[in-house]
Formats: sequence, C-alpha cells, structure tokens
Amino acid sequence: MLPADNPFTRDEVVWVPVSPRLALAQRIISGVGNAVIVLVLLVVGVTLEMPLLALAALIPVVLMAWEWWLIGRQTAAITYVERADDLVIRRGLLFRTTVVVPYGRMQFVDVEAGPLDRKLGIARVRLHTASPGTQANIPGIETAQAALLQDRLSRRGEARLAGL
Repeated sequence: MLPADNPFTRDEVVWVPVSPRLALAQRIISGVGNAVIVLVLLVVGVTLEMPLLALAALIPVVLMAWEWWLIGRQTAAITYVERADDLVIRRGLLFRTTVVVPYGRMQFVDVEAGPLDRKLGIARVRLHTASPGTQANIPGIETAQAALLQDRLSRRGEARLAGL
C-alpha cells in the first residue's frame, strides 16, 4: 500500500487518459520498422542461401509482439489532470514520472502533429516553461481536445503570470 503523500497516487483528482490511437500510431511505426528488418533478413538469407539468416527473421517478429504489448501498457499509463493552479502529467509503469507545471510558469503552449498523427486525429500538447529541463508534453490527445486544452492552458497561464 502506497502512503497518502505519494506523488504517484493523487486519488482526489480524475485523471484524463490519452487517446488509444496513440498506441496505434506507435504500433504502426514499430511494425513498419520491424517489417523492414524481417524483409531484409529474409531476402538476404534466401538470396545468399543462408537458412540461419532467414531463420533469424523470427527474432524481430517476436520483438514486435513484445513491443505491441509494451506500447499498449505504456500509453495507458499516460494521464493528466487540470487542477486549480497547475497541470499534472503522469506517465510510466516501471519508471514513473509526475510533472507538475504551475499555470503561472507557462510561457506558451504548442500543439504538434506529424503526418501519422494527423491521419489518426491525434496531436501532442507541449508546454514551454522557463526551465529547459521540463518535459511537459502530453502526446496522443484527440485534435479537437488538444486545441481546447491549448486555449484553456493559455488563458490560465496569462491569468496567473507568476514572477514575470
């Protein structure tokens, strides 16, 4: 049982999960990379008549199955919550991370989406603060929700300009 003051258990809030389409996007990227490796191993193994090399193509297939499972668990662990004075982002299962960004410390908020993200209707919300070490980003938010979140965070940041 974790103590009540544990930073990873904030039961008083409702955590918002990211879209399951983030897992799909990451699985597609992983699958394409592994498929290329399998294809190269098969072609080279058959062309050079090296059956062990062709058999080695099973290794990326097994890795792809493991990555499929792992990606699902990792993306399910990414959640966030908007509180009165800050945004809290939580990620990780084995190595957990909780990032708390006070609204008054935000300088600007970006919404980013690559080609695959746009095709799947998801985006990444990135918060910029004065600290370059802050990893405050939320991947895999549905595009419309990301735009609304960007507007809300920007308004709250402007209203609480702390120390500027």
